[in-house]
Amino acid sequence: MVSSSASASIRDPSPTPSSLDTLVSHLVASKRSLSSIEHVWRANEIVTSTRVHLEASVITSARTTFLRAGITAQLHTLGKVHAHSKSVESEGAQEYGQVLRTLDEADKRLRGTLESLRTTMVEHRLRPTSDQRKSLLDFVDEGGVDNLLAAVEASANAAKEAHTELVDTNAGFLNALGRVQKLVQGSGKQPPQAVKRRSIESLNVDATAGSPIPDILQSMEDRAKDMADNLESLVKHFDLCVTAIKHTEGGGDAAQRLTDDLPEGVAVGDEVDGPPPEPISDQEREEMLDVLAKDADQVEEVMTEIRDHLSEMESLFENVTVYISQLDQECSDVMTAFRQLEDLETRLHAFIAQSQVFIMRWDDQKAKINERMEELESLGDFYSGYLSAYDNLLVEIGRRQFMELQMEKVLQDTMRKLDTLYEEDSSKREAFRNDYGDFLPVDIWPGLTNAPLQFEIKPVNGIEKVPDISKSVIQRAIRRVEGKS
Repeated sequence: MVSSSASASIRDPSPTPSSLDTLVSHLVASKRSLSSIEHVWRANEIVTSTRVHLEASVITSARTTFLRAGITAQLHTLGKVHAHSKSVESEGAQEYGQVLRTLDEADKRLRGTLESLRTTMVEHRLRPTSDQRKSLLDFVDEGGVDNLLAAVEASANAAKEAHTELVDTNAGFLNALGRVQKLVQGSGKQPPQAVKRRSIESLNVDATAGSPIPDILQSMEDRAKDMADNLESLVKHFDLCVTAIKHTEGGGDAAQRLTDDLPEGVAVGDEVDGPPPEPISDQEREEMLDVLAKDADQVEEVMTEIRDHLSEMESLFENVTVYISQLDQECSDVMTAFRQLEDLETRLHAFIAQSQVFIMRWDDQKAKINERMEELESLGDFYSGYLSAYDNLLVEIGRRQFMELQMEKVLQDTMRKLDTLYEEDSSKREAFRNDYGDFLPVDIWPGLTNAPLQFEIKPVNGIEKVPDISKSVIQRAIRRVEGKS
């Protein structure tokens, strides 16, 4: 007897057992090995359960796939509907933002101009004498500006409210789509794939070919067959032990006593309960004992192989049950998604209508805003024109002050460079005289001992006196002028 995995191995012959005690020990070990039938029964149960799971998984997968395909198609259509409404929302937000930016700019310019008029005082340094100082705003009527701005703000708020309602509706619809899509595509798919990878790593099959159960079932059936073959080998070995004991003097009673209480379901040979065997020759007996000794050495190995096969099958079956559980969860999620999709479609009409409502409300408010914007622009242009001449006068004075400062900087820089050149030339002339003056006659060149040239820079047309206007006044004028450009 050899195990299915060790059938090709050859063991060295063991000493032929001749004593009854040795044969009895072999029989006891062989009887104990017959308890492996429980493992074989469990293996058969696992194969049967896996086959049932396979049939159930085919039905569940087909139902889930069919529903998922239909729901996915509906989600694609609803996604287009949402995309259209989202484009309306985006275009509305873009237009609304542009209107707000334009409105803010107009309001800022108008208020800036009014503030400039209010804070701009006529500079007394511009004229020899002056009456009581006034701001430029003292000569302007501000009536109606605040009312106009309030009307524009009311229209902007109404447009914002309409857009917010559309945004909320789109967000709610998208969340509903997302929940359905998550149930259809996101739930339960990864765990079965992970189970599949764990289950078939040792089976050398394609992990992307759908359900792993057929390959697992095939592997289980192969292992169950190996276990049954090994159990059959153990039974044959047990029969051979019984035969050997019966052919040994005094072994009949021992064989009868030791073959009682065999594990249920073990089908042993006729040698166990049959009549005394026919006599055999000494050579035949020796050959039988030699085979018995070799088989006895492999009993434990065969039992271990049966247990290992069962352990592997239990592990595979656990993965099968997890995979089936995940498939059931997927099917349940898809059914939930289907019910949510039905509820979503009942609200589709209201969702589509919301974008149309927004378009109408926005067009109405946009026309009002544009009309009032034109009025704001006209007011801003009027006030800016009033301030422009005075501001540009102050800017011109500032420009002249700046130019005067730049000229002074150029003069200072030029004088500094001329002084540097003068010092450098003087130093080098002195060094030349120290090195060569003792050797050169004094009258060889009259200019040898002359000092370097020196320059003086001064205006040729007098000095222009620019009014002493403070920098803060000029800077405010510059900001006002730049704000109008």
